[in-house]
Amino acid sequence: MQHVLRISRKIDYGLRAMIYLASISPDAVVPFREIARQMMVPEDFLAKILKTLVDEGLVKSTRGPHGGYALGKPAADISFLQVIEAVEGPIAINVCLDGEDPCAKSHFCTMVDVWREAQEKMLEVYRQTRLASLTLKPDAQGQVGFVQLMAPAPGAS
Repeated sequence: MQHVLRISRKIDYGLRAMIYLASISPDAVVPFREIARQMMVPEDFLAKILKTLVDEGLVKSTRGPHGGYALGKPAADISFLQVIEAVEGPIAINVCLDGEDPCAKSHFCTMVDVWREAQEKMLEVYRQTRLASLTLKPDAQGQVGFVQLMAPAPGAS
């Protein structure tokens, strides 16, 4: 059985929310419940993630009856890595690379260079990937989100 290196739900949901916000008009302000519904994210969890993203300056919030959330800066200026680190903090592929070295063997371990190279390549992909390149295309009604992408096409059986 294959074991998968896992991305946390927090990272996944944070990226979903950011991709949604990048996919809509930059002038739009969207209630968090709409983001949650469109991107299939639990509301309670999303509210906490959005607060973190606001605190990090990646998202801005507007209060009031017409309030909601929008990107804090252009999608082309926000990297995948910025979102990941905003919601989860710095990431490491193995504990020996997290700066703490709890095993204290990195000075003679033959694997540490492999882990370091793999981590740098992964982080470089995340650094180079911008939200603007991940936007969702609107459906025929102009709606954006996973909900629309999963819906059967009109007339399909």
